[in-house]
Amino acid sequence: MFSFKRDNFYPINRNISSINIKEIISDLIIKDRCENIFFLSDVSTLDILRPKSLLFLNKSNFKLNLNNQIHVITDKDEYFDNPLFPNVTMVNNIDKAYNELINKMYFHSDSLIFKDEFLSINNSFISKFSFIENDVSIGNNCNIGMGVKIGKGSIIKNNVSISNSIIGENVIISENTTIGSSGFGFSLDSLGSNNIHPHIGIVNIKDNVRIGANCTIDRGKIDITLISENSMLDNHIHVAHNVHIGKNACIAAQCGISGSTKIGNNVIMGGQVGIAGHINIGNNVVIAAKSGVTKNIDDNSNVAGFPATDIKEWRLKIIKERRKKW
Repeated sequence: MFSFKRDNFYPINRNISSINIKEIISDLIIKDRCENIFFLSDVSTLDILRPKSLLFLNKSNFKLNLNNQIHVITDKDEYFDNPLFPNVTMVNNIDKAYNELINKMYFHSDSLIFKDEFLSINNSFISKFSFIENDVSIGNNCNIGMGVKIGKGSIIKNNVSISNSIIGENVIISENTTIGSSGFGFSLDSLGSNNIHPHIGIVNIKDNVRIGANCTIDRGKIDITLISENSMLDNHIHVAHNVHIGKNACIAAQCGISGSTKIGNNVIMGGQVGIAGHINIGNNVVIAAKSGVTKNIDDNSNVAGFPATDIKEWRLKIIKERRKKW
């Protein structure tokens, strides 16, 4: 899994030690154990365990052996009772605990207190804290934020906004596209715009990617949203938080890919495909236009319809339905 230095994008707001957690979320705590005291410098996921970090853990029956520099926040008794977790806090609302702790730990762009410093260069605003190769072409009215890296030979066209992103070499990003915007993460138990989870991950776009006009690519919640090498995204495409798109993808206009979907290499999507979240799509998959994908798809599949099924089965179904009308 690709790693990045979080405080390049999200400066530390407050130094919090493992023993301070109970002060910040005292109204949410059911019980608490803190055998090791250390300052928290990051946030972990099950994909990447980082030292001196928080880990929000609410998946049942997940086996994990943690070192003494990860503090678990959970709503599951099984994790609090695990003797392999020296530092663990059990709460009655893990989503609210996440929001309160992350908002205290980091400055992030959804907060009023987040500040960046920009230089005005050729009618665009470029953060003093970005890292852009000298031969990158940047159009008019662009906004490039803190921590952003853009590799050699890349072209950023007019009216593009890039934040919280690492972009490779020879990437083309077309007009009016937004990269690194906040993801749409929330709990169905706590609806309302004030309860949307802060996102402190990034977007990672690999080399030789082309992204069309008027696209939006949300940053990861904690880790990354990934667009891999040689992929092509048409105009008006939305890629949600934590999505991973493999190499050589070809995605036509108006597709929408929901959060935490994993897409393999050499995948082709026709226009207006919709993909549900938290599913896996294999390598060498072809998805016909206007399909609705609601479950995992195996390698080398060719699917169509809603819900998307094998395209041969879908065609037979269409023929049978037409015959009934005759």
